[in-house]
Amino acid sequence: MPRPKRIEYAVELESRNPAALDPAWTPEHLVLAALARCSLAALAYHAKREGIAAEGNARATGAVSRRDDGSWGFVELECAIQATLEPEPDDAADLLVRAERGCFIGASLEPKPRYDWIVNGRSVPP
Repeated sequence: MPRPKRIEYAVELESRNPAALDPAWTPEHLVLAALARCSLAALAYHAKREGIAAEGNARATGAVSRRDDGSWGFVELECAIQATLEPEPDDAADLLVRAERGCFIGASLEPKPRYDWIVNGRSVPP
């Protein structure tokens, strides 16, 4: 059986300049940009509630292909976030879980995104 067509996309956003969008981006790129931006916003929101300053960059990647039900859509989604938290909380993993859950874009997507968190230079699994 031939392998189905697969198209991969990637975007990067910086929290200091989230509105800088490349006019060549497709709707697929914009979904990834929304995932990246929403993830950063959710982290900032939950961090601020604890008196923590949060800043970071996010890179969202995804692959579009034919799904098992015959429809076309994302079949893989990943969001890699490099964040600085000041002060760093004792339980950073708990904060990251809340940020993932608080990103309504990520919560709305199927399949669910895989998150990769780097906090203050260290990998932190949520």
